[in-house]
Amino acid sequence: MFEPHGPKRFSDIFTGDENWFPFFNISPKRLNRMWVDEQVDRPAMLRPGFQSRKRMFTVFFNYRGSLAEDILPQDTTMTNTYHVQDVLSHVKSAINEQRPKVSTSKTLFLHDNAGPHKARATTQSLLELGIKVLPHPAYGFDNAPCYFWLFPILKDRLAGRKFHRIQDLAKAVNSELRTIPEEDYQGAFQKWQITLKRCIESHGGYFEGL
Repeated sequence: MFEPHGPKRFSDIFTGDENWFPFFNISPKRLNRMWVDEQVDRPAMLRPGFQSRKRMFTVFFNYRGSLAEDILPQDTTMTNTYHVQDVLSHVKSAINEQRPKVSTSKTLFLHDNAGPHKARATTQSLLELGIKVLPHPAYGFDNAPCYFWLFPILKDRLAGRKFHRIQDLAKAVNSELRTIPEEDYQGAFQKWQITLKRCIESHGGYFEGL
């Protein structure tokens, strides 16, 4: 396990992943709950199956906050080459800017087992930088801070808002990332530590909640 103030500090860990963000995100059911009189018709709500235009965002962050974001160009697929040349190069620059006096060999990288993340080109690129990749459960993508914490928060905050241009959606995502307090990012890594412990205790079995 990693201790915040031990040899393997949370502040040395950088994590990130890709996720689709729609131009119009439906509000979760829990936000649509309301009391209505028996004589009043319930307001119309979009069904969960509603499809909106969407774009893939990659977000990386650490114990201090948001680090780097990337938007996959329209009609483009996330390939190994794109991940290395566009995403990782951006992340490397951001790490060097945030920690100019710290060698990348002291950086710990956490991402899931998606194809572009495990590709030889990605592995080689991180190896050349001296960045150590932390092991991740083969089918435990929801154990990563991006999935159990960051992406749900962002989508909740964007719920009910409609964007016509990718520039406006990107600006909104970036703005919401910047308004998340630093202590919340720290709390996310502490929750991640708890999920790892729960995963070990359950011998890799499925569990819900923290």
